[in-house]
Amino acid sequence: MAKSAFNPLQAAALVVAVLIAVPLLTVVASLLPGAGGATWTHLADTVLASYILSTLYLCAVVGTGTIVIGTGAAWLVTMHDFPGRRLFEWALVLPLAVPTYVMAYTYTDLLQFVGPVQTWLRATFALTPGSYWFPDIRTLGGAAVIFTFVLYPYVYLLARATFLERAGGMLDVGRSLGLGPWRRFFTIAVPLARPAIAAGAALALMETLADYGAVSYFGVQTFTTGIYRAWFSLGDREAAAQLAAALLGFVALLLLIEQISRARARFDVAGARQASHPGDRLTGLRAVAAVVFCSVPLGAGFLLPAAVLLHMAITSGDAQFGERFLVLARNSFVLAALAAVLAVAIAVLLAYAARTARGNLHRNVNRLAGLGYALSGTVISVGVLLPVTKLDTWLASAWMQLTGTNPGLLLTGGIAALVYAYLVRFLAVSLQTVEAGLGKITTSMDDAARSLGHGAPAMLWRIHIPMLRGSLLTGGLLVFVEVMKELPATLVMRPFNFDTLATQAYVLASDERLTEASTAALAIVAVGVLPLMVLTRGIARSRPGR
Repeated sequence: MAKSAFNPLQAAALVVAVLIAVPLLTVVASLLPGAGGATWTHLADTVLASYILSTLYLCAVVGTGTIVIGTGAAWLVTMHDFPGRRLFEWALVLPLAVPTYVMAYTYTDLLQFVGPVQTWLRATFALTPGSYWFPDIRTLGGAAVIFTFVLYPYVYLLARATFLERAGGMLDVGRSLGLGPWRRFFTIAVPLARPAIAAGAALALMETLADYGAVSYFGVQTFTTGIYRAWFSLGDREAAAQLAAALLGFVALLLLIEQISRARARFDVAGARQASHPGDRLTGLRAVAAVVFCSVPLGAGFLLPAAVLLHMAITSGDAQFGERFLVLARNSFVLAALAAVLAVAIAVLLAYAARTARGNLHRNVNRLAGLGYALSGTVISVGVLLPVTKLDTWLASAWMQLTGTNPGLLLTGGIAALVYAYLVRFLAVSLQTVEAGLGKITTSMDDAARSLGHGAPAMLWRIHIPMLRGSLLTGGLLVFVEVMKELPATLVMRPFNFDTLATQAYVLASDERLTEASTAALAIVAVGVLPLMVLTRGIARSRPGR
């Protein structure tokens, strides 16, 4: 039997995928017998219960809130016609451009005792300090509300896609059977979109579990803040890894629930896309209710924070705006651009190797490599620093023996380890985009190229890359925006005296210098808005009949 020829492209893809998966495997290895220590025992006896309860509370509130807002908004803009619908159908995604920690800063400034809201209340109603009650935003409940208004677009996007593609014909059948709007929604639309709703809620919850900036600013005890404290306050990397592994268990549970929901609630409709649904025209109070329902999450999740940031940046802003701000912007841009280019290149390598390989080995390894998107930056930092620090020490020792000079920390002393963490965290974003683009290229084109004598590298460069330009640009842009917003991994792994817009905003806000933090925060939001505008307008144009 002839042996299969060695394929260097597929071999390189396997090596790269395994390297991307190493941090995840490192975190899992922290659960091996004998890995525990005194710090872990102390944490388990004192704060672990509060970490678990806070995490469960956040998941319950954020999951419920994002499902209600995202599904309701998707149903309204897809299946009804009311004033402002065309604006809402793409603008409702914009809260994704606002990082949760930026939302936390803006609402703290807005609602604190000396903020404009309470100041106006005291002046208008002649109230004295201590004579009235006002809710405190810097609580566990406040954090849950912040997460809900930022993350509901995940459910909105996926639910709306399902309503657009599959709901029209079945809802027409329900209407012909005499079902009213509410019965059609609950008995047809929601069950039909349940897998998409579950997937969107799972994404929102994973982002909630991954957050560090907002919960640490609010003083909320969660796994991510516990990991950071175990690493830097207690100086115990093993305990931090074990907390990271516990958080990974929460993520695995969410993914399992999402997969079970998809497997048990799969509805297929014949045909690729239903005909355009005419939409129910809403008038009177129903139209007002629809406008209010869509306006509240858009206003609370994007318009109000953006307006507050813009006002603070114009009236006060960062006193160091100028050369210092340009350095921060340069650092953020370099990290984001480098990570985006590498993520797209690696995604092309992995996706194309899986396309040309026989069997499911490459596809399974790619799924493992893409699991990092479900983890927080803090977890990934733990998984990256443990093996990379050992490698750094070995490299420095080997270099010292060869040359007699100490090179210092080659990987963790610069941005190499940080970029590696970004790739582990966000590779799935570019990988899914590239895989979707490759899926639209028929295999008959590959067969035609082979018949002309082209090998796999030539096919990739001459045929697939030109046809994937749109997907590559989209994937790179999404990774770029994600890296610009990323905070936990950047805080943990950035080199000494190397700050970004995200870390600048966090440090200033942590020092209660909210107006100065507004300049960097507004820049992050502005960068995130541009690609979302392009993406959401494309989604709006995809509506059937347009």
